Amino acid sequence: MEAARRTEAGPVVRPEQPGDEAAIRQLTVAAFAEAPHADGTEHLIVDALRAAGQLTLSLVVEDGGEIVGHVALSPVAISDGTAGWHGLGPISVAPARQGQGIGRLLMDAALAGLRDAGAQGCVLLGDPAFYGRFGFVVRPGLVLPSVPPEYFQAVSFHGAWPVGEVRYHAAFGVGA
Repeated sequence: MEAARRTEAGPVVRPEQPGDEAAIRQLTVAAFAEAPHADGTEHLIVDALRAAGQLTLSLVVEDGGEIVGHVALSPVAISDGTAGWHGLGPISVAPARQGQGIGRLLMDAALAGLRDAGAQGCVLLGDPAFYGRFGFVVRPGLVLPSVPPEYFQAVSFHGAWPVGEVRYHAAFGVGA
């Protein structure tokens, strides 16, 4: 992936750099503060993934020197033994910048980065109306236990679909 992807409007998507941690933490807390599905641990998940060396990609959107978006991607395990799959999330956009295309920039860069790295596919838990725009679908046989199945979605980069239960890194249980 390129070091940065610039848009006409000015925001730049770039990999997380040392020193970005506090801004990412603040952004993630703010982005999920009013979200009805949030449990308040999203920033702790990112910190724990980073500490465990489990961030496949950690991308930020910077605009005018301020981090206004962030997405974390980490490896997932699938019970059928399929390798090369990753989980997307948390994804955060500054509340004042939501609805301005920051999420789309993050999604496009995250999926391109995974493809460039040779990943097989990506899973996430989220709104089908939003993530369907990026090719995510509910895939029968690919499940995340204890969540509504209509919100667990996947995209395959090479056409092959695993079948089994998905398990995220233990960092996703932080604070539980």
